[in-house]
Amino acid sequence: MRLDPLSIALIVVVMAFAWSMGAHYTGACMGMPFASGSIRMGPALGLMAVLTLLGATFASHRVELTVGHGILDPDRVTIAAALVIVAAAFLLTSAYTYLRIPTSTIQILVFCAVGTGLAGGIPVHWATILHLAILWVLAPPAACGLGFVFTHIVDAFAPEGRRAGGHVLPTLLVTVGAAASFTMGANDVSNATGAFLMTHLFGVLAAGLIGGVGLAVGVVTWGQPLIRKVAFDIVRVDLAMASAAQFVQAAVVFTAAAFGYFTSMNQALIGAMAGTGLARGRQTVRWPQVYGILRGWAFGPVSGLVLGFLIGRLVGLFAPL
Repeated sequence: MRLDPLSIALIVVVMAFAWSMGAHYTGACMGMPFASGSIRMGPALGLMAVLTLLGATFASHRVELTVGHGILDPDRVTIAAALVIVAAAFLLTSAYTYLRIPTSTIQILVFCAVGTGLAGGIPVHWATILHLAILWVLAPPAACGLGFVFTHIVDAFAPEGRRAGGHVLPTLLVTVGAAASFTMGANDVSNATGAFLMTHLFGVLAAGLIGGVGLAVGVVTWGQPLIRKVAFDIVRVDLAMASAAQFVQAAVVFTAAAFGYFTSMNQALIGAMAGTGLARGRQTVRWPQVYGILRGWAFGPVSGLVLGFLIGRLVGLFAPL
């Protein structure tokens, strides 16, 4: 396959975006096992990198198709338009990661695509946007409720989870964190590589593999800041809370991905963490941190829409979208 300069630029930006996402979601996948002392930083990042690569390669197909064909009309998306979408999403995600604000990369990507589509006159599939928006609204409160319930279930069957010691819950928590890492690969790789399907540059399997490599590299090279943010700044956890939160997050996100829809790993985890905190009493939740993250979630879609539109208009002056 012969690649022109724009296609090469798209591949480079896609890999950079995947790298940024890998770093951004370390806290969402391994924050709880790390916070509880169930696994050290190095092994946590290594395990996450491997499972993320596997999930991206082998379990991302349905979500890849949603991003590649369900947001914008793929017959009207040029390489230049795809480059604008991914570049805008990459810039915003990197900025939020630098500021240590867990936001939704998915929402940023979708609204960068919408902004670019509006700028270039590319038809937007609004029904898909509506379905995703409904899912995004429902996922955090659902995770919160499930986090509350599962904390009490874990307490009933493993009361030692409230204190240090024991081996069952730490092992379970690392296992669930590994499952969350696999789910992240399946759920989030299409944020970057959906552009390959939009432009028919690569097929589904190749797109997942390429993006999975980028995610894994991001995890091991820049994953520490977000894993510490989620682990220590939002809620004080014990093993039962951590196990419940990580399990609920993985279950909520994997269920959505199984139907071809993607939702925020961070929103699902923080919703679940809030539920586990409420199961222990409001004093365990650090609400100022939660409110700051909610502001980041509000700014993410708006900033994605605006940046995608502005860059799209700027690029459109020189090359047709």
